[in-house]
Amino acid sequence: MEKSTSSQTTMIIIALGSNKSFCGQPPGEIIVKAMNALADFGTGQKRSGLYLSPAWPDPSEPPYVNAVTAFDQSHHTPEEMLAALHTIEDGFGRERAYRQNPSLRYAPRTLDLDLIAFHGERRANGPNGLHLPHPALSRRDFVLLPLQDIVPSWQHPESSLSVDEMISALPQVTATRI
Repeated sequence: MEKSTSSQTTMIIIALGSNKSFCGQPPGEIIVKAMNALADFGTGQKRSGLYLSPAWPDPSEPPYVNAVTAFDQSHHTPEEMLAALHTIEDGFGRERAYRQNPSLRYAPRTLDLDLIAFHGERRANGPNGLHLPHPALSRRDFVLLPLQDIVPSWQHPESSLSVDEMISALPQVTATRI
């Protein structure tokens, strides 16, 4: 495990996504409630606006509502944070059917919470599949655009690219603010 020395990487970043209602709550409400549930996970919480993005890999599925939240500090370790994110997902009806049927890996979901970065730490294939920073971060406009809302100066711990630079490198941007 390595820690970046740049102060621009020292924060905890969580991406949120939903494209399936739960108990009558549409995806946008689920995202807001999930951000509220995350409020006690650390100090200095920042919250992005909501974004709409096409489902992937099947754009005929309902579109996702996405957001990002970030914290300056947390009393959780990355492993504790990941476990807590899974507990919150479960509380919003998250089903993990792909564990029995891999073809359902990208099926619609009530809530998806991804630990994107944790204080510049670098990990590959850690406990519970924990990989920091998230390996797909630089390819996901639905994470980068909300991240730009709240911490535009943040830099990727491995590439040192800024959020703007990662967005500029995308071949296409399909997420839109709602």
